[in-house]
Amino acid sequence: MNRSIVNLVAVVQLPAYLVSLARYAQKVSMKFCFFFALVFLVKPVFGQEPSAEQIHRHIRDLASDKMQGRGTGSPENAKAAHYIQKLFKKYKLTPLGSEGYYQPFTAKVRRVVVPDSLRETRNVVGFLDNKAPYTIVIGAHYDHLGLGRQGSSKDSLPEGKIHNGADDNASGVAGLLEMARYFSQNHTAEPYNFLFIAFGAEELGLQGSRYFLNNPTLPLEKMNFMVCMDMIGRYNPERGVGIGGYGTSDAWPTVFKGAESSIKFFTDRAGNGGSDNAAFYAKQIPVLFFHTGGHPDYHKPTDDSEKIDVKAEEAILRLEIKLLENAMQLPKMTFTAVK
Repeated sequence: MNRSIVNLVAVVQLPAYLVSLARYAQKVSMKFCFFFALVFLVKPVFGQEPSAEQIHRHIRDLASDKMQGRGTGSPENAKAAHYIQKLFKKYKLTPLGSEGYYQPFTAKVRRVVVPDSLRETRNVVGFLDNKAPYTIVIGAHYDHLGLGRQGSSKDSLPEGKIHNGADDNASGVAGLLEMARYFSQNHTAEPYNFLFIAFGAEELGLQGSRYFLNNPTLPLEKMNFMVCMDMIGRYNPERGVGIGGYGTSDAWPTVFKGAESSIKFFTDRAGNGGSDNAAFYAKQIPVLFFHTGGHPDYHKPTDDSEKIDVKAEEAILRLEIKLLENAMQLPKMTFTAVK
């Protein structure tokens, strides 16, 4: 019982039933205090976990018809970059492009002949500084095929049709943003820093990631490994999510040991191919590449947001976090070439 209530009972000589009532009130008050304390303590820990709702919102916005397929060099591609930059700023990531969060570069359309083959675009780069000697890179490309006039479309008559690219690769960007949100808001100084990069012009041949690696804003020797997410939104429970790059470091088997998930997953040794991870592999940086596999809507105007399995993507990101946390218990990885 509160000391003031004890003093009041002693001085005033309250009837027994009022004393009991006072004690009950004190117990209820203590329970409420404990409940609210628990809420405020738990919320910072769990509030930033990957969320299917957040994933849906990002994919819906980035893959809407208003974004016109996010073709390289288009105003909508610039809007997508701004969308990512705004959230990097919200999560208080340090800008680590060459111009704030942006790293501008000129991309070239090579697969088809177009009058505007040279197109201005940018990578979006944010750094989470944990004052650690080495950094983990997490990346995803944000560009897609626009209105079908830059090549690579699987549609028989692609020109003028919006290729929304919900799975390819609004799903990966949603994953990138959720990982940035988680690690920037988990109130933990991890033993590694994080570099979050949204790459431009991947669909034109990994041009954004290659430009970054040839003009790094963080020394390559400071990078521990790179995690790439490309097309992680169309989970097939029979196949599972593929995780490439297992052979790019002798440390990966230790990282995966005992890893469990609500979704099916499998590993593949190859690190060269698939997406921007290939550019990092070429620089002898260990990689992981998350990918839920091909489907009939790949590089077609029918790759739309309502077909994304956001619950499964949330589970993929939770698995990714487990693997990252395991990896952060180990020293800097050594690259292994896959033969």
